[in-house]
Amino acid sequence: MPQLAKKYHVIAPDLPGFGQTTVRPSVKFNYTFDNLTSVIDAFLVAKGVDRYAMYVFDYGAPVGWRLAVKNPQQIMAIVTQNGNGYEEGLSSGWADMRKAWAEPTAENREVLRRFNTADMIKWQYTEGIEDTSLIAPESYQLAHAAIERIGVEAQMDLLLDYGQNIKQYSQLHEFFRRYQPPTLAIWGEKDPFFTPAGAKAFKRDNPKAEVRFLNTGHFAIETHGSEIAAGMLEFLDRSVKPQTP
Repeated sequence: MPQLAKKYHVIAPDLPGFGQTTVRPSVKFNYTFDNLTSVIDAFLVAKGVDRYAMYVFDYGAPVGWRLAVKNPQQIMAIVTQNGNGYEEGLSSGWADMRKAWAEPTAENREVLRRFNTADMIKWQYTEGIEDTSLIAPESYQLAHAAIERIGVEAQMDLLLDYGQNIKQYSQLHEFFRRYQPPTLAIWGEKDPFFTPAGAKAFKRDNPKAEVRFLNTGHFAIETHGSEIAAGMLEFLDRSVKPQTP
């Protein structure tokens, strides 16, 4: 953000269930991607943001995709960093989730609890990294602390709901075909969850999409933050037209 903010106005809201965002105890909030999108949509309205370039990653991608489909005229450009939008981008690591989507039993839901343990969170940060000393330990420690603070059930709800994102991929693909937004897919190619095939797939519906791979894992920004920022700045400078006052 500091590198991008030298030239652009950058806003990075937490999603409910993550970071410092909290839901009041008196509010009943169902953790679905539709509801996450509604929160971010209302946030953008409150901030008066009606035209923007979008950077999406991981769970932020299906939120961004919903926003793009709903308000395509607002999207100036898209950077997706390991933010999947095609079914071929889902690795075999989604097997337990797929089983739970098909049969949402209490037993299949309980299997998903392991994805939120401290060891699994650390693994998600370090898998595919040649030099794991580059990963600051507070990154995965803070991620796990947030889960502990907010509650693991919210994360399990989202894992169960993720299957709904796949059902909406066709709408996303139609958005790309119709509007052809400037798109940069910059990808940690050793991501255990979202494969390089998912990055390459963006060119199918948006032939001008740019695809770049980095020798790293899922949390590519942890090891290649400077490279990603530089790539984004170069891409945005070419793709985003200055708005007139």
